[in-house]
Amino acid sequence: MTTRSEPGHGLSALMSERRQLINLAYRLLGSLAEAEDVVQETYARWYAMSREQQDAIESPGAWLTRVAGRICLDVLGSARARRERYVGEWIPEPLPERTEWISGRPGGATVDPADRVTLDESVNMAFLVVLESMTPAERVSFILHDVFCHSFAEVAEIVGRTPAACRQLASSARRRIRESRSPASPTAQQAGIVKDFKQAWEAKDIDALLRLLDPDATAIADGGGLATTFLHPIEGGGQVARALVEIADQKPGDVTILERTVNGQPGLVAQQNGVTVTVFAFEVAGDRIKRIWAVRNPQKLRHWTS
Repeated sequence: MTTRSEPGHGLSALMSERRQLINLAYRLLGSLAEAEDVVQETYARWYAMSREQQDAIESPGAWLTRVAGRICLDVLGSARARRERYVGEWIPEPLPERTEWISGRPGGATVDPADRVTLDESVNMAFLVVLESMTPAERVSFILHDVFCHSFAEVAEIVGRTPAACRQLASSARRRIRESRSPASPTAQQAGIVKDFKQAWEAKDIDALLRLLDPDATAIADGGGLATTFLHPIEGGGQVARALVEIADQKPGDVTILERTVNGQPGLVAQQNGVTVTVFAFEVAGDRIKRIWAVRNPQKLRHWTS
C-alpha cells in the first residue's frame, strides 16, 4: 500500500490516491456513480479527523484504502436488496475509452484524469458480471488481492475475517471466474466480429446474425425503468437474432450505430440526435458472440459523449 510521503500528509499526496480509490471502488461496485460517492465519503472521513489524529496515521494511502474498502463492503451488503427493487436486469455501468470520456458534472467540463478508471481485463463487462454473482466478502477479497495485489493480512483488516478466511474467499472467487470464462479472442478479431454484427444488424440480415451468434447466445438489457427495453434476458441465438431484427424495424431514422470501445473492448453505441442512448458490450468466444449487454438506463450513460 502507499506509504507516507509528505510531512503532515500534504494535500497533493492525499489527492494522488484518488485515482487508485476510484479504480478500486468501481471494480468492487460496478457503478462509477457509487464509486465516486464512496471516494467522496472516504475523504470526508479523513478531513473529519483532527490534525493530531491524521498525523498519527503512518500511511494515509493505506488508511484511505481500508476505509474505502469497508464502505464498499457495506454498499455491496445492501446492493442485493436494492437490485431486487430494480426494474428489469441490472448491468454494471459501462465505461467509454478515454477520448470519449466526459463529465456528468454541471457544465460538461472534462473529467480530471485522476478520476478515470484504468481500462484493463478486470473491467471488461463479462468480468464485472461474474463479480456480481459473488458474495460481498468474496468480491472484496478477490479484487484487493488478485487485482490490486494487497496481502491477505491487509485484506483481512478490511473484510473483518482472518487472513486464512480471506485466502479461501479469494480462491472461491477465482474459481467462479475460471468456470465462467470462455477462451478469449484477440481484440482485433473481436472488433471484426462486432463490425460484422453491426453491418448484419443494420441490414436486418437474420442469416448473417445467426452465423455470428453462438447457438446459446444471450442478450440482456438494462433500462432501469427509465428507458424502454426488454425486461428479461433473451436466450438462444435464433431468439436473439429475431429480436434484433424487430428492434431494427422499430428503430427511428435518426438513430446511428457507431463502433466504440466499451470497458476496454470492442462495442457499439446507439446515438439519437447525437446523444448516446444505448451502449452495447459483447462477450466473444472464438468467432461467435456469446453475450450481448445493452445498457439504456440514462443514469449509467452520463460519461458518454453527446
